[in-house]
Amino acid sequence: MKIFVVIFFIIFLLGGCTSTYTWGWYVINPKLDNGYNNIRFLISGLNVTLIISILSIFFSLVIGLLISLLGLGKNKFLKAFNRIYIEVFRSIPLLVLLLWVYYGLPIVVGISLSPFIAGIVSLALSDSAFEAEVFRAGIQSIPKGQRDAARSIGLNKYQAMRLVIFPQALRIILPAIGNQFVYVVKMSSLVSIIGLADLTRKANELVVSVYRPLEIYTFLVIEYLVLILVISYLVRKLENKLRN
Repeated sequence: MKIFVVIFFIIFLLGGCTSTYTWGWYVINPKLDNGYNNIRFLISGLNVTLIISILSIFFSLVIGLLISLLGLGKNKFLKAFNRIYIEVFRSIPLLVLLLWVYYGLPIVVGISLSPFIAGIVSLALSDSAFEAEVFRAGIQSIPKGQRDAARSIGLNKYQAMRLVIFPQALRIILPAIGNQFVYVVKMSSLVSIIGLADLTRKANELVVSVYRPLEIYTFLVIEYLVLILVISYLVRKLENKLRN
């Protein structure tokens, strides 16, 4: 139902400019050779978008979990590091972080990263700050009695966390993790500015070639819309599976 509402809204929005704009859908008409080739060119960036999003969310989850555990401990220095890390990377806009990692690191420390690696590093650092808060909230939502019960049967605190606390917390935080994955997929479009050939970069290149920006960017909107809806559906299926 949601997808039909969104599609109707797009059609309604685009219909408002039909009196002043002559559409050139031939540029993405699959029945024409050029249109078919243009569609293939646009979709060719999908693998880059998916790969960089999946790797970024994986590393952000790992980093976020580690950062959250530092904040849950009793060491005041580690807890301070936790707060500083979260506040810093939550406060820096992703675009600014991406530009600094790609252009700033070679100057400051002499490390040059490829656009692909720079994109993953930037997305992972930015998202990990949010993931750390998600993990913290999930772990702290588990009643203290669960920890006491785990310790009473002989589990140490690490075993209790791994076998008792974290599995329960994961069910609680899965929707939030799914939302963050959607966020990463959408924000991955920013990597196009450093030359990574993702969906957005492919669209920009084709616009320069065919001079039909509205048609190409409308197709790009549909690409991201379908991608996000599919991801959201899979996340809901996983939630239901874990809940049952």
